[in-house]
Amino acid sequence: MNQAITNSDDSITELDRLSELTSDVLRRCKAKGASEVDLGFGVDVGLNVSVRLGKVESIEHNRDRGLSLTVFFGKRKGSASTADLNPDSIEKTIEHACAIARHTEADPCNGLADADLLAHDFPDLDLWHPWQIDIEAATDLALRCEAAGREHDPRISNSEGATVQIGSSLGVGATSHGFFSRERDTRHMVSVALLAEDEAGMQRDYWYETVRCADDFPDVAVIGRKAAERTVARLAARKLSTRQCPVLFSAPVARSLVGSFISAVSGGVLYRKASFLVDHIGKPVFPSFVNIIERPRLARGLASANFDSEGVATRDSDLVRDGHLSRYVLGSYSARKLGLTSTGNAGGVHNVLVSHGELDFAGMLKRMGTGLLVTELMGQGVSLLTGDYSRGASGFWVENGEIVHAVDEVTIAGNLRDMYANIVDIGSDVDRRSHLLTGSILLERMTIAGS
Repeated sequence: MNQAITNSDDSITELDRLSELTSDVLRRCKAKGASEVDLGFGVDVGLNVSVRLGKVESIEHNRDRGLSLTVFFGKRKGSASTADLNPDSIEKTIEHACAIARHTEADPCNGLADADLLAHDFPDLDLWHPWQIDIEAATDLALRCEAAGREHDPRISNSEGATVQIGSSLGVGATSHGFFSRERDTRHMVSVALLAEDEAGMQRDYWYETVRCADDFPDVAVIGRKAAERTVARLAARKLSTRQCPVLFSAPVARSLVGSFISAVSGGVLYRKASFLVDHIGKPVFPSFVNIIERPRLARGLASANFDSEGVATRDSDLVRDGHLSRYVLGSYSARKLGLTSTGNAGGVHNVLVSHGELDFAGMLKRMGTGLLVTELMGQGVSLLTGDYSRGASGFWVENGEIVHAVDEVTIAGNLRDMYANIVDIGSDVDRRSHLLTGSILLERMTIAGS
């Protein structure tokens, strides 16, 4: 595999080169009159191997490089970027950013992150694990994954294919306040999507695993069989009549509820007064047994980082404690708009852990008793302004704690304010394939719109 970043020596050499470019761009921006500068160089290298029905479908190498630059002339801001790192392109990017800044309106909230908040210690978060695998071996993994799924059940009638993805990233960032970082990380994924068919029709489902280190993958046959089990389980799906009932969000879809909460407490919507959680710090949002903590420096975490996109140091902190909102999610600009301080979340959150109870998935089904298990959501029917929630869903009807039949073509509706307040329990079946780490979430009641 002709991959430019495959070992520590290659990555260090590349980081050295990017570091020299970073220092040079900083100097040149200051020479052009910029009062403050924020920039980042990045290199992403990857290999994607896809197969379908036992044959290789595509092999793609990628090597993406880029410079992202923001300059300030007082309180006037200009940003520019380029994916071409030759000297002429870098010079034009500097000129464009400076020209934009000279002609924009001043904003008193503009500027770099406060110097006393910047990260200066960079502990190893165990994020760098290049996968030493060639194309032939990656292809074999994809073929074995797909074959395990296709052979699992005779009702598996077709495949959308299996993919093995290998990725490495390097980054160097700096600001004129003295922040300077050199980071490297890896991320790899194996996925497969299958179709099953019976006399009632056809259904599709998939499964995937994503890790920092390839040693953390299960056997690819396990991924294939999981996809097959999920696909076959959806056969003979039925509609439901309109009703109100308990709803259990399986762990992979439960994280969308957590994501909506984080969006509603993020700075951009708050200073625009576009969230139903404006002015809610210290107020109850969830039941008292719910705690949500951000742990940015988790070893091998999928969103681990020593600093945010502005260089502000990250740290463990509560988002929710005993059901009460502890803080907002802020970068420097939104914090200034609100008269607050950055929480180290410019660019998003890092490894959000939701507390959970002792019940596993089977236990959560029994706790629900009779109701709807949601395993897939469709559409974008969530209003952060009002909290109104309405999304297409599919899953399974459950009676007496046991799955009875698959369900599709229903809509679930409620309001996030009530949904969060009426969480009954959170399962121990945490889905670890995301930076939002939660188990299944049981809601007391929602409206199901069916036939």
